Amino acid sequence: MTTTKRDYYEVLGVPRDATPEQIKSAYRKAALRWHPDRNPANHKEAEERFREATEAYSVLSDPQKRAAYDAYGHAGLSGQVVFDADFGRSIFEEFQDIFGDLFGFEQIFGSGRGRRTSRPQRGSDLRYDLKLSFEEAARGTRMKIKVPRREVCATCRGSGARPGTQRVSCQTCGGRGQVVYQQGFFTLTRTCPVCHGQGQVIREVCPSCRGEGRVQLERTVEVRIPAGVDSHTRLRIAGEGEAGRNGGPPGDLYVVLEVEEHPFFERRNSDLYCTIPINIAQATLGAEISVPTLNGTETLKIPPGTQSGSVFRLKGHGLPDPHGGARGDLFVHIRVLTPERLTREQRRLFEQLAETLEAENRPAERSSRFFEKVRDIFS
Repeated sequence: MTTTKRDYYEVLGVPRDATPEQIKSAYRKAALRWHPDRNPANHKEAEERFREATEAYSVLSDPQKRAAYDAYGHAGLSGQVVFDADFGRSIFEEFQDIFGDLFGFEQIFGSGRGRRTSRPQRGSDLRYDLKLSFEEAARGTRMKIKVPRREVCATCRGSGARPGTQRVSCQTCGGRGQVVYQQGFFTLTRTCPVCHGQGQVIREVCPSCRGEGRVQLERTVEVRIPAGVDSHTRLRIAGEGEAGRNGGPPGDLYVVLEVEEHPFFERRNSDLYCTIPINIAQATLGAEISVPTLNGTETLKIPPGTQSGSVFRLKGHGLPDPHGGARGDLFVHIRVLTPERLTREQRRLFEQLAETLEAENRPAERSSRFFEKVRDIFS
């Protein structure tokens, strides 16, 4: 009895003038639809449809084979290997994203055969968020934190087996960590369902860790915080993360800092800014004022005639650079306060001052020159 092959265009559901992109897209859909692993209830039919779609794509994606097929049908491919090894490798590489996402590409096509996951594995990194006051961040400090993490079980020393016993080779996979079986023209490998890829099984589990090899503990870790750190700074403490598996090294601990704002100083990198109010007399006559800094108070000389908004710098009174650079500066903004209430004596003095200033600012010559300038600007 002869079985008639279906038309390859019909198999992929594309017209005979389909572009290579249309053929590729149709094969992707067919491969996802008919893969045997996705059709356990109808495994035999799915395997045949999957093989049929792959064979169709192997012909229609090859310009020479497609031309022969278009001219003579299946007879035109007589003597040709429709699904050869080279094509198999190329098509599997091309659609690794299809099968890899759904089933594990290496497991489907056997490239992971014989692999075992019992090799040493590095432990996971941990993150700890730490809040600091502005003063602690400015001067630097040492702090002790409690970090919950998984550590090697002291009872079984990480083996997961009861003391006095040991792991034994998995009989299901023969110690390989994977099982291999034939599915149509594919050799399929899967992670062993018994040992879960370890290649070994535990007959008697450790009572302390229940076979995990690690236990949850809380450890106290000392953190050295350099002076001048800012929010979002990450400090790496090597080896203080979770314990590794199968004798692997531990992960690292990353401490992420959050620095509280200061009620008086504003920070910009390593520089500090503040605003100091002075009265009109101090601004006019000049004065010496006390300015708070991180290391006490400093005296700042205000020159006569200082205007509101003037900025003065106190060099070296900012924050230290945590990377070893130069220390920042402190910038003092001056705000001249206008009194809202005056005593009779103060009012009398201000009125006298106003009369004096008015007389100085309105001589006839100066006024005429001023209006001449204004006229020249707008004329």
